[in-house]
Amino acid sequence: MIKLLAILALLGVAGVMLYIRFTPSDPADWHVDPRAVSRPDTPNSWLIRPVGGDAVAPEFMLGAQELAQVVDAVIRAQPRTRPLAGSVEEGQLTYVTRTPLMGYPDYVSVRVFPTGAGAGLAVFSRSRFGHSDLGTNRKRLEDWMREIEAAVREKEAGNG
Repeated sequence: MIKLLAILALLGVAGVMLYIRFTPSDPADWHVDPRAVSRPDTPNSWLIRPVGGDAVAPEFMLGAQELAQVVDAVIRAQPRTRPLAGSVEEGQLTYVTRTPLMGYPDYVSVRVFPTGAGAGLAVFSRSRFGHSDLGTNRKRLEDWMREIEAAVREKEAGNG
């Protein structure tokens, strides 16, 4: 009886893991403009935007199209991350990035827009499953922002 319960438990865990890994991601649900979203009440997201986010993104001295190309290149280079919707040309992109062990999908939406002196950036990273992400979305965006800022500095210096 204990063996049967153990086998059923393992099958249940495997079923949940398969569901998490293979549930389709509908762009209509996840491809959003981070400047316009409402901040969730749950602690499983991180929002960077000019006003009303968890952090404020810097203004970049590149054109919006150039910044969108830099952001897209940095994000596409991340492990377990793939594009879901949008394009560099429209300046709005959404990516799915998965956690290493369980493969939980997190969705990262990016909006690049022109400002008076260059371009601005808004980014919204959130988890699909669970209430808390233990700071994963915040850490991800802080790390990515450092990489984006470094890539922009390199481009401005004429090396990109």
